[in-house]
Amino acid sequence: MKQGNRKVDEQARETIAGILLFDVSDPRLDLVTITGCKVSYDRAYCDAFYTVDPGRYESTAQALEASKGHIRSVMAKKLHWRKAPLLRFHLDETVDVAERMGRFLEQEKGRLSDASAQEGGEGPDR
Repeated sequence: MKQGNRKVDEQARETIAGILLFDVSDPRLDLVTITGCKVSYDRAYCDAFYTVDPGRYESTAQALEASKGHIRSVMAKKLHWRKAPLLRFHLDETVDVAERMGRFLEQEKGRLSDASAQEGGEGPDR
């Protein structure tokens, strides 16, 4: 990937995040985090990835879909690109996966320490 594309992607991410924070008044979009953007080479499309609390997936997706046109028009004014990219929002599940893995590792750590205590205090590194 070229360095220029990374700058464009980051510029789009920062702009969309700012728009959600200051220019959109839908309460369903509170505490939505834009984790990244992927702008097509010709800047016709922008795939924006977001995270939100697990209980709010559906309402957030609906709110983003409803606000897509407004976000796009504000984005066009702020970025001064030749084209305003069509926005496509995608739920970024990597944060949820990382949290589940962390909980699993904590459970396994507790299970292993319980098992070693039952075996007489010797750990698995005998």
